[in-house]
Amino acid sequence: MQNQEQLDRLKNAVQELLSEAKHQGASAAEAGLSQENGLSVSVRLGDVETVEHHCDQGLGITVYFGQRKGSASSTDLSPESIKETVSAACSIARYTSADEYAGLPDKELLATEFPDLDLDHPWALRAEEAIALAIECEDAARSYHAEISNSEGATINTHQGLRVMGNTLGFLHGYYTTRHSLSCSVLAQRGDSMQRDYWYSVARKAENLESAVAIGNKAAARTLARLEARRLTTRQSPVMYSAECASGLLGSFIGAISGSNLYRKSSFFLNALDQQIFPDFVHIHEQPYLKRALGSAAYDSDGVATKNRDIVSAGILRSYVLGTYSARKLGLQSTGNSGGVHNLTIEPGHLDFQAMLKVLNTGLLVTELMGQGVNMVTGDYSRGAAGFWVENGQIQYPVEEITIAGNLKDMYKNIIAVGNDVDYRGNVRTGSLLVERMSIAGE
Repeated sequence: MQNQEQLDRLKNAVQELLSEAKHQGASAAEAGLSQENGLSVSVRLGDVETVEHHCDQGLGITVYFGQRKGSASSTDLSPESIKETVSAACSIARYTSADEYAGLPDKELLATEFPDLDLDHPWALRAEEAIALAIECEDAARSYHAEISNSEGATINTHQGLRVMGNTLGFLHGYYTTRHSLSCSVLAQRGDSMQRDYWYSVARKAENLESAVAIGNKAAARTLARLEARRLTTRQSPVMYSAECASGLLGSFIGAISGSNLYRKSSFFLNALDQQIFPDFVHIHEQPYLKRALGSAAYDSDGVATKNRDIVSAGILRSYVLGTYSARKLGLQSTGNSGGVHNLTIEPGHLDFQAMLKVLNTGLLVTELMGQGVNMVTGDYSRGAAGFWVENGQIQYPVEEITIAGNLKDMYKNIIAVGNDVDYRGNVRTGSLLVERMSIAGE
């Protein structure tokens, strides 16, 4: 009941913002309000380092005077602040240049159905309980093996947020979300070799987190596996991206087909619609209505309804990723992606991680990437990397201080297999990805 009262209060405040914008002469307006609260605790070597309770709120308003646009924000939700914030946005709009593509979304694209996506699961976690969990996680890692020599600590976060948005087309909606996480990072030493690694778990519901002991053990095991890493000689070989690294490869793809890069002509996939850009077994799609998933939403940041849709099927690019503004710039229709994609999924194959190593046979398994190294105009790709050298389908030894390079167009076309070891800890869901051949720069 208290949650509903708070939601209603914020909806009323959004209505006040919109009414005030109209009162001050705006032809159209959109507004959003948010409130967030949470707890963050970090420990190191068994001692508490930080305990933070946070409670934030904010409002934002965008007004339109025809095609002229102005925006303003505030953290004060009082009636006086609402008037002042709207006034500031209107003042800005009156002095900006007209932009023929500016404006609210097309009304028929706005969300009208709001299914329960099961995103709100508050965790009544007291600071003392959070400290105990974080210490349990770190202790599991530190006691895992004698070669675990130090710790960067363990951190636990719990967060609940409420967001309400509306516009003068009649759209008004808000909902609660939660997000909880537990992570641990440790160091290991063997002779002169020292390495660090980490592990984490994140979920909408606390019960869906991995256990503190499991996270600590995995952080320690990953760290130990990296000891006595070597450098490779420069060569070309197949490269397998672990699931947690493969999401970045798909992120670059989404960047290349996103409206902002397309209308600026800063994408290596200009005019690629309906072209074969992946092997024909690749299927990439959005699933915005998955219950409890981290990327689920009934609408985007413009209020446009999201939908289950194919982005790539049979390896062919079927759709771009567009918000309202970028779609208008391109003469197209919004795909409901203002603010990003929603549970982007590359359909997994039938091979688990070990089977993927067998297909890799001899090559590089990448488990960490460093630097940016992606040219969105040309598709040239160069990243610092660490991981493991694999021979005959078996991991042989860890490697570090190498650079992997290629061109993303070629890399996407030359994906051999997609694993079923899917990483669900983010908005991009993918298993490990195997690329037929890349350049490796080492010694």
